Amino acid sequence: MMKLKSIAYSTVTVALGVAIVFPTLEPVIARAAVATDAVIVTQTVTSGIAINAPADITMTALSTSQNTAVGSTTWTVTTNNQAGYKLEVNAGTNPALRDGATSETFANYTETVTGTPETWSVTSAYEFGFSGYGTHVPSATWGTDTDCIAGANVPSTGLKWRGFNALTLSQLATSSSETGTSGTGSTFCVATQQQGIFAPSGSYTATITATATTL
Repeated sequence: MMKLKSIAYSTVTVALGVAIVFPTLEPVIARAAVATDAVIVTQTVTSGIAINAPADITMTALSTSQNTAVGSTTWTVTTNNQAGYKLEVNAGTNPALRDGATSETFANYTETVTGTPETWSVTSAYEFGFSGYGTHVPSATWGTDTDCIAGANVPSTGLKWRGFNALTLSQLATSSSETGTSGTGSTFCVATQQQGIFAPSGSYTATITATATTL
């Protein structure tokens, strides 16, 4: 009987010992203090625009047997402006094409509806006009051809032509977004024709300025 009591006592003692020791073995859980902050990064991109300086245009000479001539050059506009750009052209004199030595001039191309580009047609006159084509040149205004000529020195019939309107700017191309890093080219076409009357001999020049402007 004494032996059983001793065993029971020992069991109780061990149990109590475990109960007392166990809490000391549990890990202590500490809550970390937290603080946060945010920064705003601002990057400004400055809008810019550039236009190249293409080659001048030398037309085929008109004569008693050569009645038409066509020439072209290409302006490339480069811009990162998100809203895009417009490209306009204007002549330095009115009429645009003139002989500085004699003051003789070619008439500015005359449209059936003033200022509205149309299929090339000259009657009983000698005239000078322009057109264009390219990715940013609206085909609804300037036609759908991708060449200035229908044949050697013959103005394209797929393009629409007009004359320079005094010294005012005429829009040739436009875009509602930025260009690629290499820019976008717009080809500028010019044409002359004498029909039913000779243009007086001489050296005629026109100074045409292209202006690229961000929108």
